[in-house]
Amino acid sequence: MGTFESRPRFLLSAFLMNTSSHILGGMWRHPEAQQHKFNELELWVDLAKKLEDAKFDNLFFADVVGLYGDHEGGWASHVRKGMQVPSHDPMVLLSALAATTKDIGLAMTSSVIQAHPFQFARQLSTLDHLSRGRVAWNIVTSVLENSHRNFGGASLVAHDDRYAWAEEYVEAAYKLWEGSWEDDALLADKESGIYADPARVNKINHRGELYSIDGPHLALPSAQRTPFLFQAGSSPRGSQFAATHAEATFLFAPHPQYVAKKNAQLTSNLQAAGRTREDIKVFAGLSFVVGSTEAEAKALEAEYDQYLDPHAIIAHIGGGIGVDLGGLDLDTPLGNVKTEGAQGVLEAALASTPGRNPTLRDLAHYRAKAQQIVGTPEQIVDELERWQDAGIDGLNIMNHILPGSYDNFIEGVLPELHKRGLAQREYVPGSLRQKFFGRGDKLPQNHPAAQYRGVFSELSAANTEVSLQEQV
Repeated sequence: MGTFESRPRFLLSAFLMNTSSHILGGMWRHPEAQQHKFNELELWVDLAKKLEDAKFDNLFFADVVGLYGDHEGGWASHVRKGMQVPSHDPMVLLSALAATTKDIGLAMTSSVIQAHPFQFARQLSTLDHLSRGRVAWNIVTSVLENSHRNFGGASLVAHDDRYAWAEEYVEAAYKLWEGSWEDDALLADKESGIYADPARVNKINHRGELYSIDGPHLALPSAQRTPFLFQAGSSPRGSQFAATHAEATFLFAPHPQYVAKKNAQLTSNLQAAGRTREDIKVFAGLSFVVGSTEAEAKALEAEYDQYLDPHAIIAHIGGGIGVDLGGLDLDTPLGNVKTEGAQGVLEAALASTPGRNPTLRDLAHYRAKAQQIVGTPEQIVDELERWQDAGIDGLNIMNHILPGSYDNFIEGVLPELHKRGLAQREYVPGSLRQKFFGRGDKLPQNHPAAQYRGVFSELSAANTEVSLQEQV
């Protein structure tokens, strides 16, 4: 297809979750699958080192903080199938991976409902220090009603109201990360005994509808200050939020035409937010079945199909949109469902079956197959170039089995990507933001977080009873 001279490389991300069953339900049962050992650190350390040796850009950990909605009349089927329950905390895991890797990015999902922004900002700054600037935050608002109830909510907050919540949450976090400590505040001067200049450490005095935070930020500013920012919403409001705040966004896209449509929407929203398409990277969630011949790839696909559980996949989708789809025939049409849940999931599902309403079987196929590329390395990379032409910058690579899916990609697809100049062979020095964009560790001036740099310093200095200069 295209020549490698005319194409940028793909950013490569491993799409993971600290659980036994993430996207492709049932695959944990495969004889070679090791994801049922998700609670063992060795599984993740070995995988992270393998992906770092292959020069993947980052590990991306999804997360939930509650059960998916009822399936078959209740939540018991989720437990029976291990459908993202049990699920362990990605932040704790990433702190261990920060100590056992050197360059690969460490991205984690955290919902605005699960942690107060003051505490969360401190945790992320700490992790960014320990990883030397490799941390990313995937900003989510939680589509699961049980998640909201687990953190004191009476019910699922309306879709657009959740994004209003997220707007205040990130505003408060930006103030802490960008505005609280000035670059020259830390002195650590042993002779004078002055550790930090109070005139350069600022309270933020945030007063909003949901949060009241005095500050200052208790953590020192890290290499990136604000961690690298991901966002995965694909609804119109989600795309608007991503255009305003995200440095990378990812799509569950059934085909390149859907990518092109979303890319055009995102580009328009970026312009409205005072940013450009060059300010954000777009990832597609894709899985791969690789064979040295087409017949070998098809045989492996058939093997995987034996372990896929369409009912687990339907439970996953139904829980995300807030509808119990359990007990229905798989050929039942879903229709045009309105929900406060993951609206982008429905939109993508409908787009994957043009001309008719999708059935439940269609939806299961959409999740398991429409985002799956099967073939030889050459065939797969040919197809990936079509996705790149539609507007994809990176791949968020889903797995059938751990670690085998990434072994197959590294051994099969990656050499062909290298051959065409479409994957990096070495890491760029510096933070994750520098590695992605090559323009420094900090957020650029056209990002909304930048407005908080220096705005609190004058007020802070006026309220500091004794400044460093006065002591001298």
